[in-house]
Amino acid sequence: MDYCERQSSAFWAEPANALSNVAFVIAAASAFLLWRRRGGADYPALALIIVTASVGVGSFVFHTIATRGAMLLDVVPIAIFIYGYFLLALRRYFRLSMVPAMAITLGFAAGSSFATTVDALNGSVGYLPALAALAIFAALLWTSPGQRGTAHALAAAALLFAISLVFRTIDRAICPAFPLGAHFLWHMLNACVLWLLLRAAILAGPRPDNQASPIQNAKEPTAA
Repeated sequence: MDYCERQSSAFWAEPANALSNVAFVIAAASAFLLWRRRGGADYPALALIIVTASVGVGSFVFHTIATRGAMLLDVVPIAIFIYGYFLLALRRYFRLSMVPAMAITLGFAAGSSFATTVDALNGSVGYLPALAALAIFAALLWTSPGQRGTAHALAAAALLFAISLVFRTIDRAICPAFPLGAHFLWHMLNACVLWLLLRAAILAGPRPDNQASPIQNAKEPTAA
């Protein structure tokens, strides 16, 4: 009963919250088509595409069955995407080797885990570290040669993510005026966020020799 829309334990008690997860599947399918056009050899990006589809499926199950066990199907794929993309960004955008990238990612995960224990903003505090990471990455990449396109993508994703967090936060507060709530908008906007992030990663990743990256300087070495 954590969401404005759910007023009973029925399977379809949250139709908008459940069906809006189709947006994640659409985002994953669109990213997969781009991945195929880019040569189909970027397996880290493919893994994140699969995770994105899993986010939609897991969230659908949670917003229909609505049990504590089903909640794991919702939160685990989200966590995998956040930390997986964080690691990929350090490796692909900032060219860090695996050891320091893993160390920074583990530190970020630890800080994020602490944030989830703060009971405020309708449970949205746990997502603030991810928002901060997006904003910081975008700012750092803005001044990096050949990375302006990636910076634009991450900045747009950060802005959209911030807006989506507002809808997640106000969901229960607007129940008296709008019984449907706003959580379904969190899903739809977040699907757009993940698509922007996947697109940026794919375009910055490995590509056939006869293709030029539209967001990287052609003189730079191909990202690993």
